[in-house]
Amino acid sequence: MSQSKNKMIPGEALIYERNDGVVYAHYRDPPHNTIPRWIIGGDPAGIARAQGDLLNYAEWQELCKLSLVYPTLKKLLDNLVTTYYTVKENHE
Repeated sequence: MSQSKNKMIPGEALIYERNDGVVYAHYRDPPHNTIPRWIIGGDPAGIARAQGDLLNYAEWQELCKLSLVYPTLKKLLDNLVTTYYTVKENHE
């Protein structure tokens, strides 16, 4: 459950936690303390990992930059982009 998509519960105390560069919040007191914690901020790379993303945007940019230096990486990235567009076209 993501609280950003739902209304906060007025007057309820929150607990904030930081883990691996991500800041989470969750309710302190029953019965709301059974609601899972949600991300409220943190380091972009940490947030990307917490959400299951392979790379954050800065890492993607670095990957593209390195592909200009390393031909093998460039070839693999070109294959990935081609595969992406093929799958995207067939999915639509």
